[in-house]
Amino acid sequence: MTSDVDAGGGDRLALAVLVQYRMATTEQMHLVIAPGVRIEQTRRRLAKLRSEGLVDRITLPQAGRTRVWFPTQYGVQVACEWPELRERRPPKGASDRTAVRLRAGHQLTVTETALAFLQDARRRGELCRPLDWIPEVYHPIGGGEAVIPDALLYYRSGSQNDDSWSMLRAFVEVDRATMGPERLAAKIGGYARLHDYTPAPPPGRRRPAFHQESQEEWRRRYPLFPRVLFVLDGTGPTGIATRIRALHAAARDLPPSGFRHTVPVLAAPLVDLLRDGPAAPVWRPVHDPDQSVSWNSPRHP
Repeated sequence: MTSDVDAGGGDRLALAVLVQYRMATTEQMHLVIAPGVRIEQTRRRLAKLRSEGLVDRITLPQAGRTRVWFPTQYGVQVACEWPELRERRPPKGASDRTAVRLRAGHQLTVTETALAFLQDARRRGELCRPLDWIPEVYHPIGGGEAVIPDALLYYRSGSQNDDSWSMLRAFVEVDRATMGPERLAAKIGGYARLHDYTPAPPPGRRRPAFHQESQEEWRRRYPLFPRVLFVLDGTGPTGIATRIRALHAAARDLPPSGFRHTVPVLAAPLVDLLRDGPAAPVWRPVHDPDQSVSWNSPRHP
């Protein structure tokens, strides 16, 4: 099978987004890849990619029979050869219709969260491209365990026309109230362990001498440990408050560490992000949830 995906053009971006985001509705795809044109153009583009065997779709019986698009195995194979998607191969089942249907509720909410940041950046003249939202990046913490956030976000804050910008990174956890507050809050401990995790040397190699510092694993990827953002959905104000209290308790019980004192951990309802934008002061620092801040506020030690 061959494909006439236009290199560097809209077809390539559409396929890359679906491979990286796992799935999206027609409207979500339109707003991510081509908000400046009519949605009919996005529909035609998706139909073309489907005819080439690169993407497929399911129709959800609820919510007005919403169409949900996802990459086929062939689409994944094609896109993962591109430099922008190296090491971005989606998990097994990403192209299985049943798996897509069962994961749609959570994954479409993750895509909606991505849209909140993308659209806010466009409104503010800041820089956040569609592929700057990377779902499910694996971060080992030893013992066969790992931290896998729902997404890793790259975001350039500030004016693009001068030097007053800064590059921000965030781990994003999207919670739809499908797990109890304590299980959600336990994720904070995982991020604290990731912050402190230093891999053991390979077999046969000695640890560095005492005057040589071992390097935490995350420093291989990030100059600063990313912020941790909890986006809360699927429950009303009382449920949101309960979950923020649980996050606060988990953060309070952490042992003193660099993570506790230097990494912003924030929580906000998705409805507030969609209404006001993530840059608005809609976030609650979990160590002091009586405050309201923007997610991109300067970090304080």
